[in-house]
Amino acid sequence: MLAACATVAASQTRVPSRGELLYDNHCIECHSTQMHWRDQRLATDWSSLKAQVRRWQATAHLGWSEEDIDAVTRHLNETIYRYPPPRQSARLDSRHR
Repeated sequence: MLAACATVAASQTRVPSRGELLYDNHCIECHSTQMHWRDQRLATDWSSLKAQVRRWQATAHLGWSEEDIDAVTRHLNETIYRYPPPRQSARLDSRHR
């Protein structure tokens, strides 16, 4: 019975994304979620959010790859910002023309 409970619990454990792991290991010390909700945030869309991720990883000398920057941008966007990703933005713009 205990083995069955352990199996169910293990199957329900969420595996964090690469972006979440990178953010939690390198950014959360200085950037609490409160930082992202401030009125004067610098990220106002997907592109500016990605630019801020790129900027701060460079400032911290993390040496992230483009894939790492994308992963952290996706993580922040999915959990906090909810901006339309680039492809969605392009489709929405073309519909309004």
